[in-house]
Amino acid sequence: MSGGDQAWDMDVDVLVVGSGAGGLLAAVVAAHHHAKVLVIEKSDEYGGTSATSGGGVWIPNSPLAPPDLHQDSPDDAFRYIRALSDVSVPDENIRAYVQWAPEMLRWLTANTPVRYKSQPYIDYHAEVPGGKLGYRTHLPEPMDGRLLGPDMLDLRSTSPAASLFGVINWQLSETFALLFRPKGWVRTAARMVARYYGDLPHRFRSRKDRFLTLGTALVGGLRLAAKQRSVPLWLRTRLLELVAEEGRVVGAVVQQDGRKLRIRARRGVVLAAGGFERNPEMRQQHMPAVPVPTVSGSQENNTGDSIRAATAIGAATMNLHMAWWAPVFSIPGESRGRLSTIERALPGSVLVNQAGRRYLNEAASYHVVGRQMIDADRPDARTNPSWLVFDAIFRRTYPVGPILPLLPDWVLSAPLRSILKKASTIDGLARAIGVPAATLRETVGRFNTGARQGVDPEFGRGAQAYDRMFGDQRVQPNPSLGPIETAPFYAIPMHAGDIGTCGGLKTNADAQVLGTDGLPIAGLYAVGNNAASVMGGSYPGAGSTLGPSMTFGFVAARHATGANVPA
Repeated sequence: MSGGDQAWDMDVDVLVVGSGAGGLLAAVVAAHHHAKVLVIEKSDEYGGTSATSGGGVWIPNSPLAPPDLHQDSPDDAFRYIRALSDVSVPDENIRAYVQWAPEMLRWLTANTPVRYKSQPYIDYHAEVPGGKLGYRTHLPEPMDGRLLGPDMLDLRSTSPAASLFGVINWQLSETFALLFRPKGWVRTAARMVARYYGDLPHRFRSRKDRFLTLGTALVGGLRLAAKQRSVPLWLRTRLLELVAEEGRVVGAVVQQDGRKLRIRARRGVVLAAGGFERNPEMRQQHMPAVPVPTVSGSQENNTGDSIRAATAIGAATMNLHMAWWAPVFSIPGESRGRLSTIERALPGSVLVNQAGRRYLNEAASYHVVGRQMIDADRPDARTNPSWLVFDAIFRRTYPVGPILPLLPDWVLSAPLRSILKKASTIDGLARAIGVPAATLRETVGRFNTGARQGVDPEFGRGAQAYDRMFGDQRVQPNPSLGPIETAPFYAIPMHAGDIGTCGGLKTNADAQVLGTDGLPIAGLYAVGNNAASVMGGSYPGAGSTLGPSMTFGFVAARHATGANVPA
């Protein structure tokens, strides 16, 4: 759209579209460098998918990693990402990420309330040259949501899959205490419940937990940093189109409460509004194998508005067929998939196709498993959905999506009972899920033979370091393997889904959006899932979405404001 001589309703230096971690950090950095900044968010809550996530960032060569436990280098990080990333991603973009990620983390720690801690979390492909056995993934420390004041009520809540009973926020240590139930776990659970219900009088006003953890701690800290710099955040404000003059983006047309506003952005527009995973038409066009938006674990507002606005003025796109794939539980009546992270790696479960056969290493990263579920799907052996099969010991020991251990089957909700299949024999379970009984019996029997010895001859489950990380360390010699032999037997469908798209606008090492001619579009930046990921179609480790989003948000703000060195 051409700007012409039409009047502007508001004048800023930097306009940020989207209020996730990448957008909020870009806003904070730009404001820190004395820019007048406005953040717009189309929904009635801020935080986007970042708030619903685990909040982790994957930062190689991190200044927070313990030097006595972790040795890393820019060369190791580049070699690792380059080996995994799609060939379409330029070397200079990867090198920019490797260079600026640790600088971003230093700046974040020094200039915002957000605090991260490096974790002994294994890279998803640690066996690849440059991979590490821990400390590139960082998780945010908890934050007191009371510091946000009234803005606490507008913060998007974490995903139901990442909270206790869908409402109580938890830390990683609490998650593992409830998962494996070591001595003292009951006190941990009681403390969490008391912390939540004891938050009075807030508990009478809202179900939202003011003990912020994971993604809510990250977004809450960034929102507080933005407030401290007087950065306004407009909710219920949708991007309609970008305004360009003489090849440069100079502003945007937005819609707020039914009226159109023209906002001038003298130094740049930063697009940080997520991907298009909740747009059925775009999914059908670019990802026809998984066209249904409800299998996405992402929040419902990521419909690709800003991607379409940018392409309308000549922006190029890349890798639109790619997503951050994941196996998900799809619960009837719920509008989003529940990501499966740990169930597949715990001993005593297998994933089988609709022919009753295993076809992958269940304990691999969710991105790998989600992709394999799509690639292996064929008419004579459908894999979407597949069936997670487990026994009574597994059922009473571990959670299965929203199904918690120790709780009897009869207390489950009707939607859960409608998809959870149960039988006293493997043959009976086969009939319940519609697979050949002889095949399922053979599959489970073969798996059990190896599991009792701690090996998986078919798919090598537990052979790699990442496989064992989510296993039960009390089970040896392989914490990821255990037999399925105690009745009753269970199965629940698992679908191929995603946690967001990772293809989007094509950008350079400065996060500038490129035109179809390959040249930067002046005044236009894209970060996070708005942009085609620097990781290509790969997922190097936990935090590979938010790490680049925040890093290139940092880079974009510095470039737009002319800040050549971090302050």
